[in-house]
Amino acid sequence: MDERIAEAIRRHLDQEGMLSCAAAFRVAEELGVKPLEVGRTADEIGVKLNRCQLGLFGYGPKAEGRHKIVRPAESVSPELAQAIRDSLSEGHLTCRTAWDIAAVLGIPKMDVAAAAERLEIRITRCQLGAF
Repeated sequence: MDERIAEAIRRHLDQEGMLSCAAAFRVAEELGVKPLEVGRTADEIGVKLNRCQLGLFGYGPKAEGRHKIVRPAESVSPELAQAIRDSLSEGHLTCRTAWDIAAVLGIPKMDVAAAAERLEIRITRCQLGAF
């Protein structure tokens, strides 16, 4: 385990002792490491991740169905639907690709996740290794 990563994680914990997705990415950027290394280190030191930037986990108790906040979009623009469909890997949209689509189209990441929900496309391969 990289102790630099572990220490940076500890500095970025929230009041509940958890590491948000955004904070994990800040740690990766600050240290010049891959987000997956931050996620693995968090797991090794027993720190849970929360507040996924795609709204997929970390927002409440999973047992109560409140763990994710993303909901299917009311509608999906043809441009966004096509971008998602063109980017599928084995029928799924990867987390990294969802972020890339958001950046290219200039929309919030959560909007891409909501569109994927509406299109019944599952987002996989979290960049932090959470799913």
